[in-house]
Order: sequence, then structure tokens, then C-alpha cells
Amino acid sequence: MPLLSPHTHRSQLSPGPPEMNMELDKEFDVLPFGVDYGRLENGLVYYVKCNPKPKKRASLALAVKVGSILEEEDERGVAHIVEHLAFSATKKYTNHSIVKFLESIGAEFGPCQNASTSFDETVYKLLIPIDKPELLSEAIQVLAEFSSEIRLSKDDLEKERGAVMEEYRDDRNASGRILDAYWTLMMEGSKYADRLPIGLENVIKTVSPQTLKQFYKKWYHLSNMAVIAVGDFSDTKSVIELIKTNFGHKYSAFDPPPIPQFKVPFHEDPRFSYFVEPEASGSAVVISYKMQADGMKTVKYYREMLVKSMFRIALNRRLFRISRRKDAPYLSCSIASYVLVRDLKAYIMTSSCKEKGTLEALESMLMEIARVRLHGFSEREISVARALLMSNIESAYLERDQMESSSLRYDYTQHFTDNKPIIGIEYEAQLHKFILPDILASEVSKFAEKLWTSCSCVIQIVEPQAFSVIDDMKNIVMKINKLENTRSISPWDDEHVPEEIINSKPNTGNIVEQREHVNIGATELTLSNGMRVCYKCTDFFNDQVLFTGFSYGGLSELPESKYFSSSMGSTIAEEIGMFGHRPSVLMDMLAGKRVDVDIGIRSYKRTFYGGCSPLYLEIAFQLVYQLFTTKVTPDDEVMKRVMQVKEEAILARERDPYTSFSKRAREINYGNSYFFRPFEINDLQKVNLLKACEYFNTCFKDPSTFTVVIVGKTDPTVAVPLILKYLGGIEKPPQPILHYNSDYIKGLPFKYPKSMTREIVCSPMIEAQCMVQICFPIELKNVAMEEEIHYTGFLTKLLETKLLQLLRFKHGQIYSASVSEFIDGDLPCLTGDICGNIRIEFSCDPKISSKLVDLALNEILRLQEEGPSDQDVETILEIEQRAHENGLQENYYWLNQILGSYQSRIYSGDIGTSFKILDEGRSKVRKSLTPLTMQLALQRIMPRRNQHTVVILMPQTSWFKRIKSFSQWTRQGIDMKVTAAIAGFTVLALGFRRHSKKS
Repeated sequence: MPLLSPHTHRSQLSPGPPEMNMELDKEFDVLPFGVDYGRLENGLVYYVKCNPKPKKRASLALAVKVGSILEEEDERGVAHIVEHLAFSATKKYTNHSIVKFLESIGAEFGPCQNASTSFDETVYKLLIPIDKPELLSEAIQVLAEFSSEIRLSKDDLEKERGAVMEEYRDDRNASGRILDAYWTLMMEGSKYADRLPIGLENVIKTVSPQTLKQFYKKWYHLSNMAVIAVGDFSDTKSVIELIKTNFGHKYSAFDPPPIPQFKVPFHEDPRFSYFVEPEASGSAVVISYKMQADGMKTVKYYREMLVKSMFRIALNRRLFRISRRKDAPYLSCSIASYVLVRDLKAYIMTSSCKEKGTLEALESMLMEIARVRLHGFSEREISVARALLMSNIESAYLERDQMESSSLRYDYTQHFTDNKPIIGIEYEAQLHKFILPDILASEVSKFAEKLWTSCSCVIQIVEPQAFSVIDDMKNIVMKINKLENTRSISPWDDEHVPEEIINSKPNTGNIVEQREHVNIGATELTLSNGMRVCYKCTDFFNDQVLFTGFSYGGLSELPESKYFSSSMGSTIAEEIGMFGHRPSVLMDMLAGKRVDVDIGIRSYKRTFYGGCSPLYLEIAFQLVYQLFTTKVTPDDEVMKRVMQVKEEAILARERDPYTSFSKRAREINYGNSYFFRPFEINDLQKVNLLKACEYFNTCFKDPSTFTVVIVGKTDPTVAVPLILKYLGGIEKPPQPILHYNSDYIKGLPFKYPKSMTREIVCSPMIEAQCMVQICFPIELKNVAMEEEIHYTGFLTKLLETKLLQLLRFKHGQIYSASVSEFIDGDLPCLTGDICGNIRIEFSCDPKISSKLVDLALNEILRLQEEGPSDQDVETILEIEQRAHENGLQENYYWLNQILGSYQSRIYSGDIGTSFKILDEGRSKVRKSLTPLTMQLALQRIMPRRNQHTVVILMPQTSWFKRIKSFSQWTRQGIDMKVTAAIAGFTVLALGFRRHSKKS
């Protein structure tokens, strides 16, 4: 179907650009589209936009064009410390009262109420409720304080050093060492190489308040700042007036210095790096190509951006296919582009490899780039890439009025810091529609010419022990160059892709019973094959439908003799093709179709789940039909690959210093149960391919045992016939298969500890790391089970808030703390009490770990004896209420609420009733929550202080003397110590975020 009519009117988004000019030389407007944008007399820029999602919320930011690149040698880490101290104290707010204010209005201090420092900028972000007029005013006042009134006193600094040091220490693991040295290699010859935002340990420990103040006064000027406000405002004018009121009177005492630009030099000779990291999560190869990040100023630049996107898509699909071949050269491989710093980006090709397989992987990676240069992509490959890009922009266009305020805030921040144009989704959709059909395979293939090893290329290898040398890497480069020069590389051999997902049409089922649940706004159907389907139509997102199907009976039903084979069944089936087609083939069959389906075989349930566009609901149901009707048959090649990947994962885990800690913590808290024990190498010998496939084939066979919940933008007149055709068309087997009553599900084979345990686990590690885990066994009585579960949730939030206040804000010795509950693995039985635990985790300086444990335990004892304050209770109630209000506007929330109503212990055949009881239970607990009831809940649910476990990870200090023998640094052409890659694309992608330090 067409994406857009050529005659789409701009009135659909108001206001809009006066015209949609498709001429290549057409320059984009420098002013951002669709937002009130301006500059105050003092130089401050503002962006203000009314946006209704989420309702009664505002997403705010203060963007500052000041990052670690501006630091002098004795200031390395200062930009990040200033950002930390902003939340400690300002002229108006002292003693972390900003954090207290945010929590008091239900805006948690965490991922949303955060700030990040990168090389070129610092961004302070707030997500706040605005149902009370004074909240927006005070939040903007907080940003104004950040701009010029951060206190930076000696006391503030001393309290925060420990938190910053803990963040620094957290980075000093294998991934951090690899990434930091990789960055040094990439940026060699530039100041960026020596300005990682986290800074230097010595500076963090010794920097003076005067140095912080000098940096702050020198660079924090309003002319370097922008305020971004996106939210459910009644109008933008009043918000702009608030910004003027809080910022307009501020002026700099002197003219600010210009922000200097720091260039990264390009180079013709490739750089080679080899790094042995004993704690690495695997062997990896990275090939990087640096290039100028040209601003997207014209339609021509936009067209080039689409060409590059198509190149990445087409090449990634080839790399995926290669990874699925027999004796593949790597376990996974992909290419992506990253903006490294201002005006510089890189195309980075990353592979994770089997042990001793890095050279083979390197050869294959270079070979594929050369193959594209010689033979190009096929028109079919380009049509797949074109369909994917068109599908993405179509989804964005359909939901153009439903974008989250935080997403728009991010766009406006990038417009300010990086001059990234904002032209509007309508214009972008039209550009896609008119440009994509004219892009040829030859044009996309030509981009490979920019990926020669002479194009600022850095080739890197990381391994846990040395198997290669630099000369081996250089020889492979010369080998591929020779093969390319002699045209000895064969063309790409593509796979055949079937047209249809299903081979035979199902026999349409019918509705046996239909029930309406008015209080949920949902309809429940019982189909002729016994499957139960509940759907709820929403309008939260125009292009989203979510679904989950579940059936009771999972891995807990298996004896130990069958556990290891059966637990591998889903992994093996996925590689073989659980939807009737190999993954590499299905990938192309679904190209451009916004649909995703996956499965899970868990402790007590088997599930399939996914999401799709309403336009592709039929495709989603076809995949579910295929799941139930496909018989997965053993494949020796797939088995070999799966076992190889599993073995590499086990070996990588054993190199991780945290493994012995987590293993021992599980043993202490759950016993030496095979269910909680991670796979060992000898366990792989217990996996039987045939039995694994047999078990998987029984898991998704009987539709009568499944309940399916569908939530999203659905039209029942379209959805119900598809439900009957594909879900109702799954044949019910003659005899029930894995038909379990929820009352009699077998519990997991483990026991909670009955006495206090405190144990230190010493693990060999290159740099000191320390992790603390404190567990309290809990028991919830069946008499008021649902209310007790709610109380447990409130208790975990109370404990997390109080421990963060104590250990982070008062003592300044941790960066973060998490408190979570585990309630018997979500055992879905209807009778009897259930057990679980409340788990506290934080990392810290090894030298003070025992002291912090005692402080935490004493705080919990104090809360049990004295109870929390009124403010504590009000805070957690407000946080829970705001999260609830946000959830009511999300499909995921309603999906989980309906699933929870089915899976609740009080469900007795009517989800409307169970939903009502659960909702009333929440309201009842909220109304009853006082300092006294919270104190009694602590005493009731966590009754005995001495019944807890403490496990502490500590470094085995004798290993520190061996650091030099671990790190084998070798380099071609330069003297600096530089290193290799990240083990796998995901780790690399996460790694780049490490260079944007968050507080």
C-alpha cells in the first residue's frame, strides 16, 4: 500500500513548511520545524513545544555545550564532577533537596531525572508531572540554578567524591579497559584521546573546589546553553514566560571565551592493534573507518544518508547469513555508524568469534567489503533495504502525533548541540517516498569505496589470551587486497526466499463463547479449538499492537535428567526455524513488515509474545500458526553451532570475576539447585538434540491450553476474522498435551536459607571491584496475598530510597543501589503461602564494604523499630501513583494488567472480577499506607533481622602483582598503549554510552 499520497496536505501537522521541495540543492531551514524557538538577550536559546504524550507531564532539559574536551590536564574529570554536584547543592537548594523535591512530586531520581556528561556537552534532564501549576515553575527554576548557581563547596565535593569514584571503579572492568584503550587508538593525535569524561582517578580524589569553580565560571555561560521544554502544556507562551522569568535576568560578568574546535586527524596507513584481556567476554574483531560527519544541510545530503542506511542494511543481512553457515567464521557480525564526537563519525564493523578464530573472522569481514566493491549488491537486496527504510518512516508518520515528549526533547537537544536539522516527519516521509525508488543498487554498492583500509582504518583484535601477532593481521589485509586486485573473489550467492509464510491454508475456527468485560474495556473469546483470546482496543499508538499467549507448565515440571536438554530446546528450535523457515530466509520474508514474534519457556509457563503494526496483524498471526504447526527436526549443523556458542559463553563467564560471586550467592540463597546453577561445560554433554526438539515440539502444540491477550490499535471487524482463521485454525490434538492445572504446578527445586550467613568471595581480578548482595527471605500469607504483594512492592521502594539517601547522599560511598523482590518465581498456584526474598545490591570500595553492609542493616533495623517518616511514605506513594498514571497510557501496561488478572491466584474464571479485586487491593493498600502500617509490614514481611544473607565480592589481592603479565600491548607504527575491540556488537553499542557519564 502507498505510504503517503503525493497530495498530503501540510495542515495535518500545524504549522508546516510552506513547501516540500525535492530538488537536491534545496537547503533545509536552519530553524527547527514545529517548535517555538528563540533566543533571550543574554544568549540563552529555548525550545518549547506542546505535546500531549504522556498526559500531564513535561520533559525538560538544560543543554550546555561544555564537555570534557574543554578540560585542562589538571581538570580531567571536572566537567563530570560539576554535573554531579549540581544535584547536591545550589544557591537555593542544599543537601540534595533537588532530589528530594523531584521524589516528592513522584519524579524519581534515576534514569529520567538524570544528567550526562560527554566530550562536547553536558545535558541535565527532568521528567515531571505538571498537573499542579507550581511544579513546572519550580522545575524550570531548578534548571536555572544549574545554569549559574551550583554551589561547588568543599563539603559538597567531599561528600560526592566517593560516588564519582564508585562510578570510575565500575568502569574499570574488562569492557571498560578495552573500550578506553580503543578510544585512545581511534582518537590518536587529538585532544579527544585523553579526555574521557570520567576523568583520572587522581583528579577525582584530589581536585579542589577552586578548580571546579574556575571551570564552571569559565564555561557555563547562557550563550552556551539551551532550555528545552516539551510537554502537555495548555499553551507555549506561558512556558516561554517562565523561562524568561527564571533566566532572563541572568547575565555573565564577562564575555565568555569561544568554544574551541578540536580536530581528529585522518590517516592513510591502517592502524593495527592487538590486546590480550584475561577477563574479556570473548574474542572479537573490530574494523573501524573514520570519516567526516557532514551536516545534513540539503536534500542531497539527505539522499546520501539514505544511501548509507541502505548499504548498512544490505551488508548486515549478508553478515547475518554468513554467521548461520556451516563452520561460520564468526558467531555474529554487524556494521553500524556512530557519531564519535562533534563533526566525526565512524563506520564500525564488529564480530564476536570463537576462541582462536579472530584471524579467520578478520579475513571474512574484509572479504565481504571487497566483494561489494567488486560485484555490488543485487537489486533484490536493495529492494529489501528500501522496504525496511520505507516501513520505518511509515511507522513514524502514522505516530507523528503520538511521539513521547522525551523523544522530542532529545531531537531538540541534538539540534542545539550538533546542529542536526529538524524538518518534520511529514517532510521526511515525502523525502523517503520520492528518493528511495530512484536509488539504484550500483549507487549503494559504491559506498564500499569509502571503506578501504587506507581510509582512516583501524583494525583491532581482542582476545583472552594471545594466539596471533600484528604481522598476521597485516598479512590478511595484503591477502584480501591481492584477491581483490586480481578479481579472485566470487559474487555473492543469494538464498531463495519463498513468497508465502504458510504453505497450506488453515481451517477457520469459530467462536464458542464471547464475554464483554466493561471495566477493562476488553472482549474475551473462547474458540472452537479451546484457545481463549482476550483483546482490548486502544488508541495510544496508531502503529502498535502487542500480544502474549501463555500456557501453564514449564521447566519446573521436568526432572533433572531432562532439564538440560529441554532447557536448550527453544535455542535450538530458533536456529533451526521454529516458524517453518530458517532465520536467514524468514528475515527477508518479513522485510518491510513491522512484525516480531518470539517465544519463552520459563519456570512455570510457556509463552509466545510480540508486537506488530495493525497493517501486519495477519502476518503476526500467521507466524503464531506456523509455531504451532511446525515440527522442528534435529539438524547436526545447527546443533554444532548452538553448542559452540554456548561453550564460548560459558568460557567467557568463567573469565568474569563476578561469576564466582554470583554463583556462590545463588548457592547460599537457593541451595545447590540445578535450576539456579548456570550451565557448566560438562552440562553440555547432557544435552540430547533429539530430546530437546521433542520437548520443544510439545510446548506449542495444544491450543486449548493457551490464553492469548491482544492490546493495541485493532479494529475488531478486521482482527476477529484473522483470529478465527489463524489462531482458531490451529488444530487441537486428539489427546491433551502439557495440560496443567494452575493449582498443581510444581514449585522450583530450591529452599531458602533458615539462618544468617555472611560470606566474602575472593575472586582474581585485574582491577579492584566489589559487589555487595544482602538477601532477606520473606513469606507472604495466603489470607491477604494480593495485598501483601502490594506491600512488598512498597517496601522495596522504601528500602531503595532510604538506602540511597544513607549510602549515597549522606555518606557519599556508592553510586547507586537496587532493591528488588523475588516472589517464588511467580508460582501460579491458588492455595498456600508463598515464599521469596528481598534483595539489596550495590557496588562500593572493597575497603569499606563491611562497614556499608552494617550501615544498611542498621537502617533496616531502625525502620523496623521506629518506622519511616510521613515524608518517606508520601514520597513512595507519589512515585507509585505517577508510575501508575503513566502506565494507563501505555499498551504494555494494559497487556500486563490483563495477563496479571488471568494469572492471579484469585482468578476464578472471570478476568473482569479478578481485575477489579486486584485494583481494589492496590487502592486499599495505598489508602492504608502510613508510617505505622509500613513499620508493621516491615516487621511482618521481614520479621527477623538475623535471618538474612550477605555475600561480598572482594578482589584476590595477590593477582594485582600480575597485571603487567596480563596486558600484552602491541601496536604498529606508534608508541602509545592502545587496544582492540569489544566482544560483540551489543557490548560495543553499550560501550559508546559509557563515554556519556551519567549521574
